[in-house]
Amino acid sequence: MPDEITPIDVAMEAASGAHFSGLRLDGLLSTSPSSRRLLTAPAFSSPSSSTLADSNSPKRPFVIGVSGGTASGKTTVCDMIIQQLHDHRVVLVNQDSFYRGLTAEEAERVHEYNFDHPDAFDTEQLLECAEKLRCGQSVQVPIYDFKNHRRCSESFRQVNASDVIILEGILVFHDARVRNLMNMKIFVDTDADVRLARRIRRDTVERGRDIDSVLEQYAKFVKPAFDDFVHPSKKYADIIIPRGGDNHVAIDLIVQHIRTKLGQHDLCKIYPNVYVIQSTFQIRGMHTLIRDRDISKHDFVFYSDRLIRLVVEHGLGHLPFTEKQVVTPTGSVYTGVDFCKKLCGVSIIRSGESMENALRACCKGIKIGKILIHRDGDNGKQLIYEKLPNDISERHVLLLDPVLATGNSANQAIELLIQKGVPEAHIIFLNLISAPEGIHCVYKRFPSLKIVTSEIDDALNDEFRVVPGLGEFGDRYFGTDD
Repeated sequence: MPDEITPIDVAMEAASGAHFSGLRLDGLLSTSPSSRRLLTAPAFSSPSSSTLADSNSPKRPFVIGVSGGTASGKTTVCDMIIQQLHDHRVVLVNQDSFYRGLTAEEAERVHEYNFDHPDAFDTEQLLECAEKLRCGQSVQVPIYDFKNHRRCSESFRQVNASDVIILEGILVFHDARVRNLMNMKIFVDTDADVRLARRIRRDTVERGRDIDSVLEQYAKFVKPAFDDFVHPSKKYADIIIPRGGDNHVAIDLIVQHIRTKLGQHDLCKIYPNVYVIQSTFQIRGMHTLIRDRDISKHDFVFYSDRLIRLVVEHGLGHLPFTEKQVVTPTGSVYTGVDFCKKLCGVSIIRSGESMENALRACCKGIKIGKILIHRDGDNGKQLIYEKLPNDISERHVLLLDPVLATGNSANQAIELLIQKGVPEAHIIFLNLISAPEGIHCVYKRFPSLKIVTSEIDDALNDEFRVVPGLGEFGDRYFGTDD
């Protein structure tokens, strides 16, 4: 029976001072001087209705929430993200567009109206627009006239379906329904004096107000609303960015993560049997360590084992289960599931042997077969050795190899399993990293097979090595590298 493990999310500390609101450290502080220092962080939250890792569901856009105090630099951060994601379709939806139009009575007493209170926004319409965009539909976003404090009745902004949706506003984290739509939540943290100076400049220049009215509104409504609603929502943020748009390192890290998620998601749409375990800063942190060429062998093995365990656990979740009822110590009946009984592992020698211990730790007494394939260059392939359970045709097979590169060796191993009578749909290929070329190669021949991986890398280079990759995994793991 597989053991249950709970990942602790850990993040790299950016030199920029980006904060990752937190959990706790979990042994990721390496004693090696060359290892990077790690800080705690939660995973980017994933809405329950549309987890990016769920490749069986239709393609969903990546939804980012950006919040912070008035004039904190939210729009600048959004613009920088959009600029760097120029090769993807990105749309920005401002919460300010969903201000409720003032009634005639409210307009007469506009100086007594609190524009920073949650009731000032039409949250229901914001939710409706966001849901439609997530479902791939175009929407018409209202246009708000800040000088006259009303919506333009005949004008709307057409927003089309996109790869990335950014929801920006001071209170986008306040309503749980809006928060639950987001895959990533960013809070822009800027000094209060800086925010006030920016607000004075903005409201006098762009919104036609005088300084006295701006200061009066700030003291009466803006600052109390920040203390009551905006600042408390900071606790929901996955990432806290100090200095806003000046924090280029933090924004670069965010964009890099988004690119990774979008790239994986596109492949998962093409091949519905590709499963990428949900990326967290913990997983990214461990990948950073094992990909570092200067890491010690001890640390490389330790963090590789942790990642392998996560991949194995995720792979076991794709095995068939049957309903089972048990009686609990309280005498109650609990209806659960019974694990797949007919199961075995097959490792591709020798890198695949590094994954055997994790499989044994999850599945007590599991049978493990071996396949040795000799590669002469990239195209020459020869089966050297195989030892498999006699009844393997009756079992579900977990095929083990840490790196899927060209896919040629994997295809030969899969072909052997099928020749032994294993149905293609009963094979789950587990690896740490996959190259897109390898995924294409495998699914060209075996579309019913499942692949479970922790990250999909960029490509293969001219030497058929995965880039950015992590080198010769077997040599690094078993200590036979130079």
